[in-house]
This record gives sequence, structure tokens and C-alpha cells, in this order.
Amino acid sequence: MTPPVAEIEPEGARGALRLLRPAVATSSLDRFAISPLLIAIGLDLGASLAEVAVAASAYFLAYGLLQPVWGMLGDRIGLVRVMRIALTVAGVAGLASAFAPSVLVLTLLRAVAGGCFGAVNPAGLVYVGDTWPAGIRQRALVDVAAATSLGLAVATAGAGALGDWAGWRVVLAVTAVIALILGLVLRRLPEPPRKQATSPLRALASVVRERWALVVLALVFVEGAEIGVLTFIAPAVQTLGYGTTVAGLAAAGYGVGVVLVSRAVRPLVGRLTTAWLAGIGGALLVGGWALPAAVVTLPTAAVGGLLLGGSWAFLHSTLQNWATVVVPRERATMIALFAATLFLGSAVGTALASHEADAGAYALVFRLTLVVSLGLALAAPLALSRYAARA
Repeated sequence: MTPPVAEIEPEGARGALRLLRPAVATSSLDRFAISPLLIAIGLDLGASLAEVAVAASAYFLAYGLLQPVWGMLGDRIGLVRVMRIALTVAGVAGLASAFAPSVLVLTLLRAVAGGCFGAVNPAGLVYVGDTWPAGIRQRALVDVAAATSLGLAVATAGAGALGDWAGWRVVLAVTAVIALILGLVLRRLPEPPRKQATSPLRALASVVRERWALVVLALVFVEGAEIGVLTFIAPAVQTLGYGTTVAGLAAAGYGVGVVLVSRAVRPLVGRLTTAWLAGIGGALLVGGWALPAAVVTLPTAAVGGLLLGGSWAFLHSTLQNWATVVVPRERATMIALFAATLFLGSAVGTALASHEADAGAYALVFRLTLVVSLGLALAAPLALSRYAARA
């Protein structure tokens, strides 16, 4: 199934990755910066944790729902142009959200920012899919995933510390300014050749008719729901009496885990089957949720986060790679749906867990997530094995 590893990187690929990485890192930075700030925002705006969590759910929901729109625009006006427009609008919305007077206004502005930041990561994935050979593409995808998780680590650790020092509004303003700067910097990123755009409905029909594409989307929806639950790692630590900075550092374990483990994934691509890569990721996923599910403490939250980050490096990058090849003639549409499904799952996960989390039942939330993770850990490698057998 996997082409020979002898394939070489295309000319200019390294330079393109150097520009793509800060863009996807900033998208991740903004997406997760709010997690360690939820309690502080609620205190400032006079709202409960469940009410403030709606802003996170709205962000994930908009992030997901606009994926097909950005995918169609990328086909027509170019991937780089889409990223630049999205980063600019997201930056403006982010700056405005830093001055939000209420949870309602904050939720609306975060939804706009999420919908725009949502263009960056999938456009980056399509860019990699259009420019890297299939046999070594997952190496570039792992690099993109590492940048995403670096943004996550900086968001959770840095946002907590900066929030303690300067307040949550400054945190949102900082990510907005970075986005505006990147909207200008990406002028240096060359556009890949555009294929002739097909009808959106025809492209969607092509994806829906491919049953393996539906399997990929189902798996990533479940993975997304678990990412939504990650939003409550920092608040869970804060209920133990720790401040925003410590809670953010604990939640940052996830991003640190991806950055560290992604270095190990790269040389294994082409040496292990995709089913084995997903199986390793599934084992780490189960271990990561088992720790806080057993007992919520600072060490179990931090170490569990590291294991979950390792799972993302193995499992998610494998699913991403699968998404780039399962319907190659409609790659942009498939990637858009992949990202949309991931963040729709995140919105659902955050929403379903918010009421129990507001009641302080974090251990119950993590135990239910552990049960779901067991199913995903078994289903993903099994599905990949069957896909490889029919190829």
C-alpha cells in the first residue's frame, strides 16, 4: 500500500513548511488559549463555567462548519490567498473579542475568529497533499502536527501564565496580532498549481460515495469529541486549588507530548504499517485518559496529557494521511470535511461534558471519555488493516 520511501522531497518543500508551521501553530494557539482562562473569564464577566464553555463550543462549531466553504474557496482563489484572508479577518475578530463586555459578545466574536482560523490548518494539509509525494507525505504531516501542538502547548502554558499576569483579554489580543502579522508574511509562500475546480456538489458526492472516506470521517469525529473534553483539563486542575499558571502548564502536557513524540513518528513512516502506527496511538490514547479517569491530580493530568499528545502524533497524523489519499481526485473537499468533522466532534464533546464539569464531576467526564477511547483505539487500526487489504 505504501509507496517506496525512496521518494524525495520536492524542491522548495522545506521552505514552504517553514512558512506553514507558524501559521498552523497560531491557529492552534488561538484555539486552545481559552482553556486555562475559562474560570477567569467567568469571574470577570459574572458567568458560570458552563456559560463560558459555550464560547469554546461556538468556536469549535464555527471552525468545523466553515471548512467546506474554505475548501471551495481554496479551489477557486488559491490556498495561500485563503489563508491570508482568513488570518486577517481572524485577527480583527480576535482583537475585538479582547474588549468583549459580555459572554454573549465574546461567544459571537470567538465564533467569527474560529470560523476564520479554521481555514488555516486544512489549507496547510491540502498544500502538503498537493506538493509532497504520497510515500513520504506523512513526514510533512507530522511536522505540521508538531507545529499545531507547539501552538497548543504555548497556548495552554503561556496563556495561563500571561492570563495570571495581565488578564485574559491580553491573551486574546496577542494571538490576534500574531495572526495579522502572518497574514502579511504568507505572501512569501508560493501557491501550488490549482486543479480545475469541480462542482462542489459533485465533489461532495464523490466523497460520500466512497465508504472508506465515511469511515475516516467517523473515526475523526470521535477523536474530535475527545479533544473537546481536553478543554476541561485545566479547569479540573484549578478545582484542586492551583492557579491559572499551574493549570495551564498541566494542560500543556498534551502539546509537549505531540512535539516530543512526533520526532519518533517521522522515521517510522514507511517502516511500520499505518495500522501499527494507529495501534500505537490508540494505546497511548487509552493510557492518557486512564490516568485522570482513575483520580484527578496534578501529576495524572500532566502525564495523561503527555500520553494523549503522543497519541495525537501517532493516531491523528495517520488519519490525516489516510484522508489525503482516500479520495485523491477530491482531496481538498475530503480534507475540508475531515477538519469540519474533527471540530464538529470537538464542539459536541465540549458541550456534552460542560454540565458535568460545571458540577465538578471531572472524574466522571474522564471515565466516560476513557470508554470512548477504547472503542477508537480498536476501531482505527482494524479499519486501516482492512483498507490496506483491499488496496
